[in-house]
Amino acid sequence: MAVIRSLGKRGFKVTAGEETRFATGFFSKYCNNHVVYPPPLKQKKDFIEYLIATLQKNTCDLLIPVANPTLEPIIENEKELSQYVNIALPPRETFMKGYDKQTTLKIALGNSIPCPKTHFIEHLDDIYNIEDLLEYPQTIKPTISFGSRGFDTCNSFDQLIEKAERSLSNYNTILLQEYIPNGGEFGVYTLFNSCSRPCALTVQKRLRSYPISGGPSTLRETFHTETSEIAVNAAFRLLNAMKWVGVAMVEFRIDSRDGIPKLMEVNPRFWGSLALSIQAGVDFPYLLYKQFIDGDVKPVLDYKDGVKCRWLLPGDILWFCSAPNKLRNLPKLLDFRIKDDIVSFTDPMPTFGFFTAVARYLFDLDMWKFIFRR
Repeated sequence: MAVIRSLGKRGFKVTAGEETRFATGFFSKYCNNHVVYPPPLKQKKDFIEYLIATLQKNTCDLLIPVANPTLEPIIENEKELSQYVNIALPPRETFMKGYDKQTTLKIALGNSIPCPKTHFIEHLDDIYNIEDLLEYPQTIKPTISFGSRGFDTCNSFDQLIEKAERSLSNYNTILLQEYIPNGGEFGVYTLFNSCSRPCALTVQKRLRSYPISGGPSTLRETFHTETSEIAVNAAFRLLNAMKWVGVAMVEFRIDSRDGIPKLMEVNPRFWGSLALSIQAGVDFPYLLYKQFIDGDVKPVLDYKDGVKCRWLLPGDILWFCSAPNKLRNLPKLLDFRIKDDIVSFTDPMPTFGFFTAVARYLFDLDMWKFIFRR
């Protein structure tokens, strides 16, 4: 949505793609055209064939992958796709340094960037060999995944063996990491040029999320502190060591035991809270376009401090429903002075599109039949 609005407001003709015809962005007045492609997770080959056929019919300057399931098939087929369009991703070899958590962590550790204590596991025997070194809780993470898929927390060795065995059956390699007591979570959001130098930046901290135990942020705020400067320096060193090109989000969690921000992961695509970065004065989609089409951009490394943006539908509503102290939280939910990722008076139809998508989802679940039977 943020990409569509950013480029559309600047006069670009934007074609949006999704695997459902009820995608929120399709309803925006800034969306000139839309396509519904085969689901890339289930039909990777069909997805690529559809994408190539679409690009052959329609001349496009730049392809910007924004959904996790599209990243891997596009980067795997970058050579063929690049015959028809510029792809706003780094070369495959570089991309995998941010996409594969094992590679990311090894580069980070090699550059003295603080990380959770990590063990790289390929076989169950690897865990037995380090049994005496483990402290609990331990976190299991697949080396390649997105969202919270495959993530698990274990409080004992027996539980760890059980969950690791299941995880190894689904993923070739997993990480075991110490659990970092949460002293705050934030991200360094940046754009690197073709020389692997930073040319855009915002830093955002998470204020609310759903699920409240840890999930996508529903309210965030830009900030400048000594801690954020330490993290920015670490993120820049990491991405420079990767020879990174394009956008990236480097996620940190402040360790409440020592106050040091520890690296969690690198997300090699646009982030869900992109609207906040734009509201803070850094128009990442336009800068990304300029970089990949014109070759470089003038750096925008300053941003407005204390800007807030939220994800009301359905994120913040779900936060409110699941959080305790609802009476105290109600004024927070009803604070409509805070700008929103989707809801906009100047571009209202995406909000209608959201409710259409919800209605369609409930219809597919036969929810209406249940309601009328009641």
